[in-house]
Amino acid sequence: MNKKNWLITGVSTGLGRAIASAALAAGHTVVGTVRSDADRLSFERLDDRRAHARILDVRDEEATSQLVEEIERNVGPLDVVVANAGYGLEGTFEETPLTEVRRQFEVNVFGAMSTLQAVLPSMRRRRSGHLMAVTSMGGLMAVPGMSAYCGSKFALEGVLEALGKEVAQFGLHVTAIEPGSFRTDWAGRSMTRVERTIDDYDELFAPIRAARLKASGNQLGNPVKAGEAVVRIASVEHPPAHLVLGSDALRLVSAARSAVDSDIKTWEHLSRTTDFAEGAQL
Repeated sequence: MNKKNWLITGVSTGLGRAIASAALAAGHTVVGTVRSDADRLSFERLDDRRAHARILDVRDEEATSQLVEEIERNVGPLDVVVANAGYGLEGTFEETPLTEVRRQFEVNVFGAMSTLQAVLPSMRRRRSGHLMAVTSMGGLMAVPGMSAYCGSKFALEGVLEALGKEVAQFGLHVTAIEPGSFRTDWAGRSMTRVERTIDDYDELFAPIRAARLKASGNQLGNPVKAGEAVVRIASVEHPPAHLVLGSDALRLVSAARSAVDSDIKTWEHLSRTTDFAEGAQL
C-alpha cells in the first residue's frame, strides 16, 4: 500500500483519534489538529516520526488556510483529508437557543467546509486526493431532540455530495463517513445539552435524554474498527461516496430512506399536478 500524508481534524479523542491511530498503524504520516498543548503532546507520542499535531480552532478560516500551507511546506502534499472535528448538541427544537444552533453550524458545517476548501487547490492541481468528512447517521435520518445536530449533518451531507460531483473530473474522491453509535465521549462529556424549559416535551424527550446518558460508554460501535474501515477505503481505487459505519446506522438509515420513498410514492400523483400543462418552455 502506498504511504500517504493525512490531515485529520479533531484527533484528541473519539473517532478522529481512532482514524489517526489506524492510519499511523498502516504506515501513513498523519497531521492531526487539537485544541491544547497537552493534547498535542499526547498525539505526537503515538509515533515520534509520523504523528504531527497542530493546534487549530476549525472555526478560524484564515488559521486553517495558513495551517494547510504550512503542512504542505514542511510535511508534504496532503493525500487524504478527514474533516472530523465536531460535537453533538442535544435539545428539542423549541428549547434550543439560536445562538447554540449557530455555534453548532460554525463547527460542524463551516469548520468542515473551511478545512476542505483549504486543501482543495493543491489536490486539484495535482489531480490526486481524497476528501472525507465525518457526518453521522444523523445526516441521513433524524431523531427527536437532535434537530440542530441533525440539521448540521444534513447540511454537510449536501455539501459533500455536490462537491464530489464537482471534483470527480479532476480524479479526486469525496466520501461522507456516517457513523452510528460508537463507544466514544460523543454522548458523554463531549455533548452539549440544552437546558430543559418546557414541560410539554417531558414525556417524549426525558426518556430519550436518560437513555442516551445511560448508553454513553456502552455503545455497540468499536472506534478501532471504524478507524480501520476509514483507512481501508482510502486505499481502494473507487471509494464510496457514502460510508455508513455500524449495524445500528445501517438499520436506522435504511428505515429513514424507506419512509422518504414511501412518501414520494404515496404523493406522486399530487407532485405531478404542479407542472405547467404545456410542459417546459425551452
